[in-house]
Amino acid sequence: MKRIALILSFAIVFIGAIPQPVRYPSPIEVAVSPDGSRLFVLCEGTDEVAAFDTATSSCLRRIPVGHVPKGMSLSADGNHLFVANSWADNVSIVDTKSLETVRTVPAGFEPNAVIADQAGTTLYAANRIGNDISVIDVASGKETKRLVAGRGASYLALSPDGSRAYATHIYPTLRSGFRDAPESEITVIDTARQIVADRYRLHNAAGVFHVALSRDGRLGMAAELRPKNLVPLAHVEHAGVMGNAIALFGEDVGGEVVQIPIDELDRYFTPPFGIAIAADKSVAYISTTGSDSVTVIDITKLLAYVRSADRQSIANDLSASANYVTARIPVGQGPKGVVLSPDGTRLYVANRMGDTVSVINTRTRKVASTLSLGAPAVLTSQRRGEQLFYSARFGFQEHFGCANCHLEATFDGMSWDLEPDGFGKDIVDNRLLEDVGDTAPFKWNGGNPNLETECGPRTEKYFYRSQGYTVDELADLVTFIKSIPLRPNRYRLPDGELTSSQDRGRTIFERTRTKSGAPIPVANQCGTCHSGPHYTNLQLTDVASGKPTDRSGLIDVPQLSNIALTAPYLHDGSARTLEEIWTIFSPHDTHGVTNDLQKDELNDLIEYLKTL
Repeated sequence: MKRIALILSFAIVFIGAIPQPVRYPSPIEVAVSPDGSRLFVLCEGTDEVAAFDTATSSCLRRIPVGHVPKGMSLSADGNHLFVANSWADNVSIVDTKSLETVRTVPAGFEPNAVIADQAGTTLYAANRIGNDISVIDVASGKETKRLVAGRGASYLALSPDGSRAYATHIYPTLRSGFRDAPESEITVIDTARQIVADRYRLHNAAGVFHVALSRDGRLGMAAELRPKNLVPLAHVEHAGVMGNAIALFGEDVGGEVVQIPIDELDRYFTPPFGIAIAADKSVAYISTTGSDSVTVIDITKLLAYVRSADRQSIANDLSASANYVTARIPVGQGPKGVVLSPDGTRLYVANRMGDTVSVINTRTRKVASTLSLGAPAVLTSQRRGEQLFYSARFGFQEHFGCANCHLEATFDGMSWDLEPDGFGKDIVDNRLLEDVGDTAPFKWNGGNPNLETECGPRTEKYFYRSQGYTVDELADLVTFIKSIPLRPNRYRLPDGELTSSQDRGRTIFERTRTKSGAPIPVANQCGTCHSGPHYTNLQLTDVASGKPTDRSGLIDVPQLSNIALTAPYLHDGSARTLEEIWTIFSPHDTHGVTNDLQKDELNDLIEYLKTL
């Protein structure tokens, strides 16, 4: 018995010594109480809200919330804080007096932001995977309806009078034509009737983040990316890849949408994310995550310029920003959410990659102090790589970084001509990076044997057009990319069982014979190519989905994990939906055998694929 006890004691010591993953706060949003006495910092990396006393800069409490919180807002009276927990699919309600989470209510698939109406009786949650907005009754804690929003619904703002809610989305609308210019929207909700009242079109925009309204309600601003994916990446040196802009709307700009750049002729400020508008509408502050800065816009000068300029050409005029951008304020690493103090004297900036909050004196336009969120003193290789991933300092004129196309470490829903000599050849769809580490080779043509090649010389030569990463930096970047986890699959039942439709779809996926009994060639069976833990055999194959733009029909078999999230499909993004893969782009059963399936059977197959 003594020997057994001794073995057990050693086992306990050994198990206790297993290193735990290092967690960094990763502050992503900030909010300030109506009286300015308390600052709330949403920490995505540690699943909590840090409450600070603004007078003493001391942390009062760390309030646990749900998993991977992405957005938060205060009620109109300041008594409650609402937190959107993206991986938990719910909203935490925090009492701002007791600093405790008092309730949790369900939302849709991956809520990214949440706001309350002025009465505090209804919540609106933007669901990134659901592409919709949950309308939640606060009293009962139940959803009453869902409103169709843009793809990747992500950020919300309420008009000052509470009559409208505005929602943005980070992925472009799926267009009917292949290689059409990207389109996005601002979804406008009538809060009295709880319906979508309008959709403001954002042409050539893909990746729209925070939206804000002036106190008088006459001016709205939305931070957006304007990718130029229809031209070859060889145009990096000619401002031909990524535009960073603000979309203006409201009475101050004549009721139409006007897009204005924040870039300069020889330097870029990317990607714009958070927006704060001064109460007197004198200035606006825009955080630029990859540039570690906050851009200051003089609104009076901006409106005067917009009224006198050719509105159709402003968006692509890199000389325009000199007319209204008055300052660039350096802050910490990876600035995201911003908020002004009630008296407008301080701007709080959440530095996600620096684990701090910069406090800017708005009169001097300099950082007056920095609040620490108590991150581990030593940075791991993974964290250093994450900082590199979100930085734009390596690109030509700091044009863009990894996170410009892999938005928030996911994808952008677009196709690109990445080859320097392609000029319309080898158009490629942007892949999801989650759980990608063991799926070599990389690139759609399988040309890169590992991530070190994919992210190293290729990125330096073809993308950045400037000095690339050092050996150590590249190792850190690859470590981070390999660590990006798969988000929860919302199409699986909690017990792991399949619905009847999904089960029928699995039978189709695994079948070896057609409905008539004819054998399906092994090479054309779904499970041959889409096998293994990631549903890829890591090989190249030709499924006859090639186009005149391709130089080879051989395509790297993609992984299918969370395939439901990553439209468009095929190597060049030509299929808008999973159904189009077989109904339009495989008429001769060269990409599996599906022509013998009825519509409902193809639906079953797709429902099964969504569970992978």
